[in-house]
Amino acid sequence: MSAQPTLADRSASFPCDVGDVADYRRAVRAPLGITVAADGHASPLHPFVLAHPRFEQVVEGFSTQSAPARPIHLSQELTMSRLVRGGEQVTVTIEVPGARREPRGVRVALRGLLTGADGAPVAELATAVLLAGAVTPEPFGTIPARPAPRPPGPVIGQTTLRHAITMDSVRRYAAASGDRNPIHLDPQAARQAGFPGVIVHGMSLLALVCEEVIDRYGDGDPARIQGIGCRFSSPVSPAATIQTTLADHGGVVRFSSATDQGAALKSGWVALTTAGRERSG
Repeated sequence: MSAQPTLADRSASFPCDVGDVADYRRAVRAPLGITVAADGHASPLHPFVLAHPRFEQVVEGFSTQSAPARPIHLSQELTMSRLVRGGEQVTVTIEVPGARREPRGVRVALRGLLTGADGAPVAELATAVLLAGAVTPEPFGTIPARPAPRPPGPVIGQTTLRHAITMDSVRRYAAASGDRNPIHLDPQAARQAGFPGVIVHGMSLLALVCEEVIDRYGDGDPARIQGIGCRFSSPVSPAATIQTTLADHGGVVRFSSATDQGAALKSGWVALTTAGRERSG
């Protein structure tokens, strides 16, 4: 095993823009037919928006001219201590616990810690990325096992939802999240990357599920979300209809999402607190 690359540790501090917080929440709620979040609070997934550029920097550092990395987002988990506050100074610290070889490339585990100005945690992010076709980095460290939380009880209710995804909602999400990867916006770039056309941001689908859980099981209070996670199974094309099944276990909602072409989100879970915590200030 080689040593963990020095580029794996990155830390950056910056203000969390109030407008960005509001724009992102509006964008993720747009497929619900609700473009304005009246409560004014941040999406529980906004920490990913803040950490994503730093994750990309680390992943790009593994790419070489002889072994270019084509990152594929495999899974995402967030554990929230509180919601992000618009206007606050935040610090994002990125670590890479490990990497391992797989048949399709190299799997890399990323960990992000978001803290407030007082140094107290806001959220922790666990991200798994496959560097498709890559042979570097050399294996190092460990890929942490992160099992989904055990449901506290049997299913007490189940709901199936259908959402129409449009190219307009994809563009809205790209603008609000800052993720303008051409595979989401440019058909030619998407085809060059091996897709039949542009694909929907996987995180926009996860954020959509999060909003449904907030509305249906969290009394409309985003601060009730304690954690969320899923595996990204296959890409989704704009104009697809995605069907999501929510299974309420009383404190943990398990979910999966699929289109007519197959599974999109698998092994999904959302953990809720019994009462709202601190929101955004």
